[in-house]
Amino acid sequence: MYSPMSFVIAMTPQQGQGGNAGGGLVSTLIMFGLIFLIFWLLIIRPQQKKQKDRQKLLDSVRKGDKVVTVGGIHGTVVGVEDKTLLIQIADNVKVKCERSAVSQVLRESSEPIN
Repeated sequence: MYSPMSFVIAMTPQQGQGGNAGGGLVSTLIMFGLIFLIFWLLIIRPQQKKQKDRQKLLDSVRKGDKVVTVGGIHGTVVGVEDKTLLIQIADNVKVKCERSAVSQVLRESSEPIN
């Protein structure tokens, strides 16, 4: 059974093989491919997952939810539109803000949903 590392070792040119300039190119391409794969696994994929989770959070906001905005304003959602929310922050004080300004949604159990 071959592992990916044994494949890399098999593809690298050995000492004493004169005139094999193409082997260096192949090993360089394999190393760049491995670096890109590691970069994708450690940086790009987790960021995409985080963005997807945040979008789900913003889409799940509904009337009656308690929210905290990125500016630190705590309030209750009293109106929901496509891109905006109407948030009541005190008696007779309502603020209209973008959905993207919501950082946390607090449900009845007072636990933040992240």
